[in-house]
Amino acid sequence: MEIEREIINDLIAWKESPYRKPLVLQGARQVGKSWVMEKFGKTMFRNYVRVNFDGEAELKADFARTKDPKRIIQLLFQLTGQEIRPQETLIILDEIQECNDALNTLKYFCEEAPEYAIVCAGSLLGVAMKRNGSSFPVGKVDFMTLYPISFKEFLKSYNIKQYNWFSDIHSFEAIPEVVHTQLIESYKMYLACGGMPEAVSRYLDTKDWNQTEMVIRNILKAYPLDFSKHINNKDIPRVYQVWNNLQDQLAKSDRKFRYGLIQKNARAREYESAIEWLCLSGLVHRVYNVQTPRLPVSAYKDSSAFKLYLTDVGLLRSRFGLDIQVAMKGDTLFTEFKGILTENYVLQSLVRQFGNEQFYWTSGNQAEIEFLLPFNRLIIPIEVKSGISVKAKSLSEYRKKYTPKVSVRFSLKNRQNEGDLLNIPLYMVDSLKTLLSSRYF
Repeated sequence: MEIEREIINDLIAWKESPYRKPLVLQGARQVGKSWVMEKFGKTMFRNYVRVNFDGEAELKADFARTKDPKRIIQLLFQLTGQEIRPQETLIILDEIQECNDALNTLKYFCEEAPEYAIVCAGSLLGVAMKRNGSSFPVGKVDFMTLYPISFKEFLKSYNIKQYNWFSDIHSFEAIPEVVHTQLIESYKMYLACGGMPEAVSRYLDTKDWNQTEMVIRNILKAYPLDFSKHINNKDIPRVYQVWNNLQDQLAKSDRKFRYGLIQKNARAREYESAIEWLCLSGLVHRVYNVQTPRLPVSAYKDSSAFKLYLTDVGLLRSRFGLDIQVAMKGDTLFTEFKGILTENYVLQSLVRQFGNEQFYWTSGNQAEIEFLLPFNRLIIPIEVKSGISVKAKSLSEYRKKYTPKVSVRFSLKNRQNEGDLLNIPLYMVDSLKTLLSSRYF
């Protein structure tokens, strides 16, 4: 089944912008970048041409010989046999991180041939930009990031009736219980399936959890292939060690990343490059600890204290070895490993809405808030509860100590407004930015 991706609307806005530059589309492997680019080319342009730099030595050599946009357009015409017209043809350069000369070419298209629409992508673009920072065309490109399918996107394909209910929810009043109950069941389905496009499509096409799990496991097996292909030999073992240890770190009650769980007497400096590579590749998200909630929050983060989450909750479920069909029974998905799947799900949505830099708050060993969100000159504490019970002292302690203008609690409870405390159902995480903006800004 074809999944409608919301990023298409952002791409349309980019196409129509008078300030358009060549676009760099970032995102982890298997999140659907190639599909999105081709879909965009088919629906919004007269035609599109696509070249892939992965393993194409001759193509890389051609780009090494010239940076002239006119000559490159002629080269692409010869390669594809398709006419390339300004404004009417989308030029797709896939796996562009494999060709530094092609990345540099974007500068010349921006300056000398802005009438051509160019979008490029690569699963390891973040790594490539870090590695080739001195030659990357800074200021000459636009950026977008494609993430795994959100719950909102999943719902639109899974149950259009529920999606329409979801889309009509704009106030902070309680949701009718029959609607609330059905949306929780769909949220539960999403926790099990996750948001990797192939896995979602396979489930929607077959309704077969065995087929879905096979897709997810194949994705997990494919990721480590990049480790040996794109990392310096001396760093490969440590990247493997961190990657294979992630679920053990998250299974702990406090989630804090500890090097000693990887290897006895391990030190931060030995593994920092490995962690950085996984973050730049989009496979994991790092959330930093903050003990003093002041603006700018990033200035008060403790770089030595952090948590690492996976890019997709379905991948994490599989890494934990939770069988889908067993997990779908009862409340296992909500309660197993102290609700870590719920935390990972919420983080994915926060990253999608507010950006990669995310934080959590602790007060010694006494209290902890799962996420601390800087937004429009406010610092918003976000408490995450995987079930219906919302009894906890951490948020109360934070509110008493810092008196935030607004606090948020996500749980399975129905929506409830307690003045400066917003109780929001977990299935509405994707609407947080809209809800906050409509009420407070």
